[in-house]
Amino acid sequence: MSEPKKRNIVRWVIFGFAWICLLFAGGAAYVALQIIEGGPNQEGGIMGQPTVGGPFVLVNGNGETLTEKAFDGKVMAVYFGFTYCPDVCPTELAIVADAIDLLPANVAANVAPLFITIDPDRDTPELVKEYAANFHENMVGLTGTPEQIAAAGKAYRVYYAKRETESGSYTMDHTSYIYIMDKQGRYYRHFRMNSAPEEIAEALKAAVAG
Repeated sequence: MSEPKKRNIVRWVIFGFAWICLLFAGGAAYVALQIIEGGPNQEGGIMGQPTVGGPFVLVNGNGETLTEKAFDGKVMAVYFGFTYCPDVCPTELAIVADAIDLLPANVAANVAPLFITIDPDRDTPELVKEYAANFHENMVGLTGTPEQIAAAGKAYRVYYAKRETESGSYTMDHTSYIYIMDKQGRYYRHFRMNSAPEEIAEALKAAVAG
């Protein structure tokens, strides 16, 4: 076989392999996106297991250990953040509070807004209680050991990481989603940053009615 033909064959083999890799990567990215971007009561993953949410063991502002069972029968609006967060967390928690205030009293009574810290080294039970209450009287602040927080974050597919600052302190990088969980603790839907309180309120109403 001539050298030009050999080079052409090699080029086509490389080209074909590259396309296979690209298709595989695209499929993997799509599957990963569906983990978070599913619709109401979206079930996916392996064997139909819920893709977001699950059991957790955390500590409230009174030092009491709570699990997800403490909120059975209520729709949860869950946000992961930290009290030293300069802007994103306060903005998102204020949106949650505004959404709850838009609900009729009988609906709001069936909603449990939860703030779960991703910074347990600084966020004590007393601090998360005070911080959450600053946004809404019904908001429950939760903390725990680093292991408990990691388990809760993993269940909700939350990314977070400590990042050192020039001052010698640190801040926390993290995903910023508001998760709506139905009355059985199953994933209902989520909202990205700066979503409208009215839209969240409508989702909460629908989840409570469901």
